[in-house]
Amino acid sequence: QLQLVESGGGLVQPGGSLRLSCAASGFTYDYVTIAWFRQAPGKEREEISCISGSDGSTDYADSVKGRFTISRNNAKNTVYLRMDSLKPEDTAKYYCAADFATMPGSVCLNEYDYWGQGTQVTVSS
Repeated sequence: QLQLVESGGGLVQPGGSLRLSCAASGFTYDYVTIAWFRQAPGKEREEISCISGSDGSTDYADSVKGRFTISRNNAKNTVYLRMDSLKPEDTAKYYCAADFATMPGSVCLNEYDYWGQGTQVTVSS
């Protein structure tokens, strides 16, 4: 059974940092595109970053560019999202998603087949 499990969320003060992890079981991350999404109450789900399984290319939403860094460790079957300079507006539930597809000309995909349950990030003083 394919599963994704997020961890690393929590409460952090504005300006602080967190590192989220997305661990896979039932499949390996080789050649799998992984993305991070977030959804705040009353707002639409937002794709904030993705990383290619084939060459490690990355992409970021403008809202997090320069503050968040996505990376992967295929040996550990884990993808990370390092979040720095956190703002209250980063408060949301964060999800990772995976898919074996690729899309020419784009790192991120239009849809993902596999999703984790999410981890809450709250940025507040």
